[in-house]
Amino acid sequence: MKKLFATLSCMALLTLGLTQMTYAQEATADAVDSATTEEVTPTPVDEAVEADMEAVMEQDATADQSFHQALKTKFIEGGADFMALIALVLILGLVLCLERIIYLNLADNNYEAFLRKIEEALNRGDMNGAKEIARNTRGPVASIAYQALMRFDQGIDVVERSIVSYGGVQGGLLEKNLSWITLFIAIAPSLGFLGTVVGMVMAFDKIEKVGDISPTVVAGGMKVALITTIGGLIVAMILQVFYNYILSKVESILNRMEDASITLVDFAIKYNLHK
Repeated sequence: MKKLFATLSCMALLTLGLTQMTYAQEATADAVDSATTEEVTPTPVDEAVEADMEAVMEQDATADQSFHQALKTKFIEGGADFMALIALVLILGLVLCLERIIYLNLADNNYEAFLRKIEEALNRGDMNGAKEIARNTRGPVASIAYQALMRFDQGIDVVERSIVSYGGVQGGLLEKNLSWITLFIAIAPSLGFLGTVVGMVMAFDKIEKVGDISPTVVAGGMKVALITTIGGLIVAMILQVFYNYILSKVESILNRMEDASITLVDFAIKYNLHK
């Protein structure tokens, strides 16, 4: 009887322990499920934040995609006639600016190394070699040097006059088409102001026809006036930046030409003394 009672007691204890463990596992699983549900289920605040972020991203994408469309719209609203003229001025001005920049960059070579080669040839007494070096070198300094070398045997005065006269020719080539660029810089804002005046006249014509001053009546003409003015000023500023860069390049090359001219005169003096 004691053994039976002990066995039944052990079985009761084991059953109670297993029941408690089962309840504990079920409670833990329920807690995990509830926590997961709380994490996954979005709150109204989170949904609002996500909606705002998506709206901002859509606005940015729309702004990037519609920039060209907005520019085209403003171009049409500013009046096709005046805006087309302003665009034409910008294109022509940029073409001339790019042509000058390419020409000046090709003309701006290493004149110091070139003059050293000329000096070495003259020290050897190789006049033909010096002329060949000048003939095969690109740039205004080489052209001036070639004209001077052609007259080394005629005296220092002739060499100086040749350098001065041909230097003026090369300076004129460097400054070619700059007057047209300045013209386009002046025309661009003038066209914009002309569009402003035309827009104001359109606004007053509408006021006269309607017989009343209201924002709706005046807005169309004022929009044309402002857009054309902005377009003309932007074009003028763009061309002005390129023009100042070109002027700086021209001044740099002219300074190098003057320095090289003095060096060539010294070469002519030495050559005539050792001849």
